[in-house]
Amino acid sequence: MAAIVFDNFSYSYDGAAKALDGVDLTVARGSFTVVAGPSGAGKTTLCFAACGVVPHYFGGSMAGRVSVAGVATAGSSMRELAVNVGTVLEDFESQLVTMTVAEEVAFALENRGVGHDRIARRIGEVLAQVGLAGLEDREVGSLSGGQKQRLAIASVLATRPEILVLDEPASALDPEGAEELYALLASLNREYGMTLLVVEHDLARVLAYADNLLVLADGRIACQGRPEEVLPVLARSEELAAMVPPLWQLKFGLEERFETRFAPWRHEGEAIEELGGFIGAGRREDTKSA
Repeated sequence: MAAIVFDNFSYSYDGAAKALDGVDLTVARGSFTVVAGPSGAGKTTLCFAACGVVPHYFGGSMAGRVSVAGVATAGSSMRELAVNVGTVLEDFESQLVTMTVAEEVAFALENRGVGHDRIARRIGEVLAQVGLAGLEDREVGSLSGGQKQRLAIASVLATRPEILVLDEPASALDPEGAEELYALLASLNREYGMTLLVVEHDLARVLAYADNLLVLADGRIACQGRPEEVLPVLARSEELAAMVPPLWQLKFGLEERFETRFAPWRHEGEAIEELGGFIGAGRREDTKSA
């Protein structure tokens, strides 16, 4: 069974043009799917639809169908959907509802009837995972923006959802914090098979982990596939080429210059290793020619 399915799904907010238009999408169970695209492409609306905020919170008009863990979102309440789907939206501060850090993590667990001892253990576990260990008694209002974002993520991770939907989860984090966050999400994906649907504008942050890259433009799917399949398509697009990470811009430039093909580069270490071999081979050829 797929984790999330969009079946010819379209949606318009009240009085607005279509935010999503005829989207057909299957997110495989256990996948790490990254959603990218220009501003206004429909990325946030896709997240809203995947967790039931659309159609249960906003007005507007909808056509087609979205199902999550085999359940149609239109026929289920957000509370029912939350059993399988954890969500951290771009306006993460609006999701924080309690006074202290520990209370925030405990809130969803208490609503699910989790025992006190298990809640205490889970609070310690997830706060350590997101870098907030030792802040259990801090008032939420005293946290920095980055800390609040980490707390919103921790409160969702505490319930151990089957599917995790995150809209720009690193927007308030510094580069080191963003790197730590995505390493954590990748470990949850790898170790527990958690399905991830993540909106991220900076593809360089996530290429090391993503196995599926979805690009939206004007409410439609512009391209989708493994990153190494999608990035060359983006590079050839006048509208979308700016999304290509600098490392891959370098890769494409070198491939064109030297009429060769390099392996997919998920991170700088792979690029350095392959380029070292490429340069070494070139030097050996020069030596032979001499």
